[in-house]
Amino acid sequence: MKSTDAKAPIAHKEPTTLEKHGDVRIDNYFWMRLSDEQKLAKEKDTQTTQVVDYLNSENTYYEEVTAYTKDFQESLFQEMKGRIKEDDSSVPYKDNGYYYSTRYEVGKQYPIYSRKKESLTAKEEIMFDVNEMSKDFDYYQLGGLNISEDNKLVVFATDTVSRRQYVLRIKNLETGEIYKDIIENTTGGSVWANDNRTIFYTKKDPITLRSEKIFRHVLGTSASEDVEVFHEKDDTFGTYVTKSKSNKYIIIGSYSTLSTEAQFLDANNPTGVFTMLQPRERDLEYSVAHYENHFYLLTNKDGATNFKLMKTGIESTEKEHWVDVIPHREDTLLEDFSIFKDYLVLEERTNGLNTIRIKRWDQKEDYYLPFDEETYSAGVYDNPEFDTDIIRFSYNSMTTPRSVIDFNMKDQSKEIKKEQEVLGGKFQKENYISERVWATARDGKKVAISLVYHKNTQLNKDTPLLQYAYGSYGYTVSDGFSTTRLSLLDRGFVFALAHIRGGQYLGRDWYEDGKMLHKKNTFTDFVDCSKYLIENNYTSSAHLYAMGGSAGGLLMGAVVNMNPELYNGIIAAVPFVDVISTMLDDSIPLTTGEYDEWGNPNEKEYYDYIKSYSPYDQVEAKDYPNMLITTGYFDSQVQYWEPAKWVAKLRELKTDTNLLFLHTNMDAGHGGASGRFDALKETAEEYTFLLALEDKLDIELLKP
Repeated sequence: MKSTDAKAPIAHKEPTTLEKHGDVRIDNYFWMRLSDEQKLAKEKDTQTTQVVDYLNSENTYYEEVTAYTKDFQESLFQEMKGRIKEDDSSVPYKDNGYYYSTRYEVGKQYPIYSRKKESLTAKEEIMFDVNEMSKDFDYYQLGGLNISEDNKLVVFATDTVSRRQYVLRIKNLETGEIYKDIIENTTGGSVWANDNRTIFYTKKDPITLRSEKIFRHVLGTSASEDVEVFHEKDDTFGTYVTKSKSNKYIIIGSYSTLSTEAQFLDANNPTGVFTMLQPRERDLEYSVAHYENHFYLLTNKDGATNFKLMKTGIESTEKEHWVDVIPHREDTLLEDFSIFKDYLVLEERTNGLNTIRIKRWDQKEDYYLPFDEETYSAGVYDNPEFDTDIIRFSYNSMTTPRSVIDFNMKDQSKEIKKEQEVLGGKFQKENYISERVWATARDGKKVAISLVYHKNTQLNKDTPLLQYAYGSYGYTVSDGFSTTRLSLLDRGFVFALAHIRGGQYLGRDWYEDGKMLHKKNTFTDFVDCSKYLIENNYTSSAHLYAMGGSAGGLLMGAVVNMNPELYNGIIAAVPFVDVISTMLDDSIPLTTGEYDEWGNPNEKEYYDYIKSYSPYDQVEAKDYPNMLITTGYFDSQVQYWEPAKWVAKLRELKTDTNLLFLHTNMDAGHGGASGRFDALKETAEEYTFLLALEDKLDIELLKP
């Protein structure tokens, strides 16, 4: 990047002494932490003013240093936007006699939700135009649409702050009237009982945002009269309410990292008492579906590490009565299942690749859908219709745009309902190459890396490469297509997705070996993948970049402390970097529910281990790579002060002259901007940072 006279802000120090297990930490930037009340207050107190001033000074510094890139950033945004079909729409799906779809109009940021009765040729009914609803807000999120059984009413949820505290309202779809019922501080989800006047919903703790209580609301009554039907008192658990696909049962679920529990109620009897399916036990997980006279359970019972499918009678639901339907397999992770009248559909993952298995209840057929590419992503849709031979699934790969496909399970024919259009006239699938390679980690484990690049990109030490990963919570990042990524590939970048431990790419054990007291495997896997890519001449440390967000931002913080010399640049989005302090503070959202992911630092063994990798605590006086760190002021998942403190400490201690930016979206939370084009601008900002470091702001695109 070009030199500038802009001076990086230096945060003032206010030493705060933090002591645990006899270990004393001095946090010079603890003062940056504000409460929600302080952030939302109309009159700012002294501390709030200091924090906001600091964040704004960092934003100003970032804007000044990158000012010369703004024209390119805008052109890159237009390039990305130009690939998107602006007047796009989803494939309509049928549910209870109506076809539902979501569409966008040219130039509009937000979707329009509509439906048609019985036929796709019927008159369109506009349920919600989010462009109109969002006009007076900097951030607007509509979600949780839930239609009553008689198709006349819809519950909807809105968030205008980006803290994922949704307000529930009810709309009459026949008259357009929005009822006076207002229910605040919810998860956004709701369930209708079969009487079309009772809904169940989940309330959050207003401080920790833990999903803790299930309430019953009757249409037309005040929320103050709502009845609490369940309180999850264990603060390491969350709770939710859902409805079986059969519409027969309302189900309350409780969940933690290692344990789940379910209760059920006849949906025709909303004032009845819920029945416990199987009481919670540590290390016993199960999820529930209903079919005829049985509950079907995806579970790890009996040491089924990769999960299996079991069933039990409605009248005898305790685990002693569960019997195998699909037994456990050491080499295959059973991720999900869907029940239809004549078929059972299984979503499995073997050797990192997901598969879709179709099995008839009468045992006459059992087969897998064929997928040919070396790396890809396929997944079954919600498929609300029960009595059908058709399943809808999606398919894409790193070189193949996303398709929505209807598959006939009876005659095995398929119909492509929609293929993602890549506009602009330049994209051709044949111009890109994807492959999967395996790096050997330091303990001998093989770690897969999915790669994609333009066919004309020369692979050598001068090739820029962006390595991405997440590596937590058992979440597997799919080998999917991205229209925005083309802007890097067409400028000579290689994109590498590292399937490190902490995810479930190679099964449940892959997750277990990347959490708690094995968490460092996540970080060393990423580093070992970087070394593999350098050693095998895909790139060099002068052109290697790394990127991750949220828990993937923790990954970024850990690897730059461990091996900063491997990378020319790092992008850490909403990074979880002050791990030890956050996990010691049970008033912060998500903390107590994550003890089984990271460990509980109130126990010395976990305290010592977490501190040994916590990025904020491990910042040292040494050289760091160029870094762009982004956050949202209203983030409820990873509080803004974590990256802010991290940047302040890096500025204090780092010994290099490389770039260090903190960019805070003062209107957004964990997910970033809410509008589809605003989100693209954030991606253009990140890519411009990388391309500027490579001096590629004016490079000619690779030719087909």
